[in-house]
Amino acid sequence: MKKMLLALFALVLLFSATAAFAADILVGVAMPTQSLQRWNEDGANMKKILEGKGYKVDLQYAENNVSVQISQLENMITKGVKVMIIASIDGSALSDVLAKAAEAKIPVIAYDRLIRQSPNVDYYATFDNFKVGVIQGKFIEEKLGLKDGKGPFNIEFFGGSPDDNNAFFFNGGAMSILQPYLDSGKLVCHSGQTKMEQIGILAWKSEDAQARMDNLISRSYTDKKLDAVLSPNDSLAYGISASLENNGYIPGKDWPIITGQDCDRANVKNMIAGKQSMSVFKDTRALASKVAEMVDDILQGKQPEVNDTKTYDNGMKVVPSYLLEPVFADVNNYKELLIDSGYYKEEDLK
Repeated sequence: MKKMLLALFALVLLFSATAAFAADILVGVAMPTQSLQRWNEDGANMKKILEGKGYKVDLQYAENNVSVQISQLENMITKGVKVMIIASIDGSALSDVLAKAAEAKIPVIAYDRLIRQSPNVDYYATFDNFKVGVIQGKFIEEKLGLKDGKGPFNIEFFGGSPDDNNAFFFNGGAMSILQPYLDSGKLVCHSGQTKMEQIGILAWKSEDAQARMDNLISRSYTDKKLDAVLSPNDSLAYGISASLENNGYIPGKDWPIITGQDCDRANVKNMIAGKQSMSVFKDTRALASKVAEMVDDILQGKQPEVNDTKTYDNGMKVVPSYLLEPVFADVNNYKELLIDSGYYKEEDLK
């Protein structure tokens, strides 16, 4: 009993010392937009965890305006932040402001989106983005029975925002699974649009994905069945589903397989309703916790834990990275992954 009390007392002292250490330290958190659910949750989680450790937090959203984000980062530097956590809008547009951060000796952690063309990025924390695409590709492979030689099936491809480095990793992972089936003719893309420069949707906008899907249907699928749509995330999947519904597709009858990512509330509801097949779940609570650990280590003069020092070359350097594991949710396991874990409440998805 005495040992337990001493251990508890030591833990209290450690927490108090950490809180006292962090009390006057300002951490800057720059997020791209509040227009997508996931960034609202990322920002809120980051702020909550950092403040729980005793840090002061300057959380800013730039509403997908690069100039605004640069101005926000400049203001953070002026305010004297000790670390900057940045989810960039355009991963190649921050070189100058990060040079200013380096002059002020402010370490930079790239959050979920790699910052490119700058030597002044100290760490990168994200999920294994290539694996996200692999999961999506394998889902389509399994559901269509491609490994068993079934086919041919008709498929269309969507890509993420061309200014987001992650979009290329997602696409690369998915195509590592699906390209062989395109080459063999087991998958057929009637639009002929399979390259990122053809399929990318700027700023991940649902309405632009919907407009493109409308166009694909009217041009290529008035007399053909669409079997699958590769969508890299939920905002695109939402627009794709809206287009399919408007064009007379019926869930459970002729609805194609649609992939996604982020497990946004609206998309989980669509999964339950049969309007989306799956979504890759990236628990933003885990990502925020890992980044907060990095902040602690940096400010205490320690080397943050990383598990990848080869993959993420930003054009100027290979950025030391920590990759978390993504998993997929579908109608069969969403309750266990999302509700039982406390990520959502059951009423959130009604």
